[in-house]
Amino acid sequence: MGSKMTVFSQIMDMAPRYEFRKCVARYGGDHRVKTFSCWNQFLCLAFAQLTHRLSLRDIVFSLNAMQGRLYHMGFRGNIARSTLAEANESRSWRIYADFAQVLILEAKDLYKGDDFDLDVEGNVYALDSTTVDLCLSLFPWASFGKDKAAVKLHTLLDLRGDIPSVIIITDGSVHDVNILDDLDFEVGAVYIMDRGYIDFKRLYRIELRGATFVTRAKQNTQWRRISSRVVDKSTGLRCDQTIVLTGKKTKQHYPAKLRRVRYYDEETKKYYTFLTNNFELDALTVALLYKNRWRVEIFFKWIKQNLRVKTFYGNSENAVKTQVWVAISVYVLVAILKKRLKLKQNLYTILQIFSVTVFEQLPIEQLFKNSNYKEFDDSEIKQLLLIDL
Repeated sequence: MGSKMTVFSQIMDMAPRYEFRKCVARYGGDHRVKTFSCWNQFLCLAFAQLTHRLSLRDIVFSLNAMQGRLYHMGFRGNIARSTLAEANESRSWRIYADFAQVLILEAKDLYKGDDFDLDVEGNVYALDSTTVDLCLSLFPWASFGKDKAAVKLHTLLDLRGDIPSVIIITDGSVHDVNILDDLDFEVGAVYIMDRGYIDFKRLYRIELRGATFVTRAKQNTQWRRISSRVVDKSTGLRCDQTIVLTGKKTKQHYPAKLRRVRYYDEETKKYYTFLTNNFELDALTVALLYKNRWRVEIFFKWIKQNLRVKTFYGNSENAVKTQVWVAISVYVLVAILKKRLKLKQNLYTILQIFSVTVFEQLPIEQLFKNSNYKEFDDSEIKQLLLIDL
């Protein structure tokens, strides 16, 4: 990459323009558009995500302050607040959702060979959701109860690279368990989820699909032990059992055997009981798989803190979904860049560095070569999870 290109231009060069044009054409995004194209809209919103802009006025002011470099950053024509606002309201959010999926598929392919901390074959996913609270008077389409509004981001995170594989945006009233109906489960993959997703009829569909689930058991689950296996209690394991469900409905909804693993976590001083349909994994691996679920929570926390999904640039459903999908696209685009350029820093550190260097004219590799940038520490976020998630 040439030193005359800005850092922002080099990042955007990682985006497949041909695929973007296909997404635009699919929904007629540039129909009768003369100057401010969908690509320009994407660039404006991507810039806003990378540099933490707070409003449309903030975006436009910051870009126009660097007027001399805008052409070399890929922008064509003047950028006006009203033009950007109109584009966010009128151009289908599905353009950016489809493009995000293109980037996600590319990222998954790049990261598929990465090692996972545990000895597990196949893809490993963590499923969870996060709620973004909104003002009901400004976002009436996202009503959530009598006096609240909210949207939910239901996310299936690929733990090989921490890439969001599936994202479904709903209003806040949609229960997490319903999202299981919208997922196409991969044969041989592992799905980690908390007990909010326990619906044995839906979990049995995962079993029939040839995939594995790991979840926490509810206290009121009725079951009967079939057999037990010996465990090493020095590892924190307390039992490893084969069970069947005995509840009137649950035994009909899930007629197959299940595995029940009980574990004591020395860090939290708590006991955890896990249910899984996998009888081949080591019992400790089952417990440690669930422990990896915190990575999707860190993903949500970081997205909320560092990408603009809590302060929106428009009030309509279209504007909100457009902004969220562009935010996801930026995150995945940087993940692709990290892999292609073989950067050693983690995604969170890289994005932090980009936030203050987008106008610099030097190769991205030089930003990170022999640098003393402190690696982003997720321990602070894990502490925050106890308070605010």
